[in-house]
Amino acid sequence: MSRIGKKPIAIPSGVTLELKDKTLKVKGPKGDLVLEIHPKVFIEQKENEVIVSVKNTEEKNQRALWGLFRALINNMVVGVTAGFTKVLEINGVGYKAAIAGKKLTLNLGYSHPIEMEVPAGLEAKVEKNTITITGADRQAVGQFAAVVRGMREPEPYKGKGIKYSDEVIRRKAGKVVKAVGGGK
Repeated sequence: MSRIGKKPIAIPSGVTLELKDKTLKVKGPKGDLVLEIHPKVFIEQKENEVIVSVKNTEEKNQRALWGLFRALINNMVVGVTAGFTKVLEINGVGYKAAIAGKKLTLNLGYSHPIEMEVPAGLEAKVEKNTITITGADRQAVGQFAAVVRGMREPEPYKGKGIKYSDEVIRRKAGKVVKAVGGGK
């Protein structure tokens, strides 16, 4: 059995779930999210919790779908109540970011600034050398953070680039120069 799939999902007050024709809509204070449910996955809503199940618990593919859809629905419930956040740090001389409206501008040592449109449903804030991305959809927050990080990934010699705040960059030693006068 799926260890994750058989756990019930608690629904806090202020969140409504609506299931219609294998489409699940979750509404809460932070926004609305929609998910298409796989035909072999069933959702049962009791008073203040949701239980996810599948047709055949012995089939490996269905057990995987069971855990996946339970996790996706739980992420939707958490997203519309608390939201998700990714924090990126910019390291490097002259590297900076600015935001104007829904446009994020990055100066990362290239000959031109990089302008990116912040996707709908997400918010980006810039303070000194940190970019904070927040939103209700966990996948969208993570994807946009990965795209921003990909504009200048951190390099291992000086650590310059954009990295996640909790990411650890393994530093490498540079070239080792031989001592002067040892060539006789």
